[in-house]
Amino acid sequence: MIKKVLTWLGIAFLIFFIAFNPNSAASVFESLGGTIADIARGFGTFFTNLVA
Repeated sequence: MIKKVLTWLGIAFLIFFIAFNPNSAASVFESLGGTIADIARGFGTFFTNLVA
């Protein structure tokens, strides 16, 4: 039950953050996207070097 409530509160906060601070929200998501891309690139390099 508490997990469901926390999930809904997190979603509500996310919507609030995007609605009232769109520029900051865009910067945060751009940064997260770049970080995820860097991690994926690192895994790709690791497996390429592992196989080669």
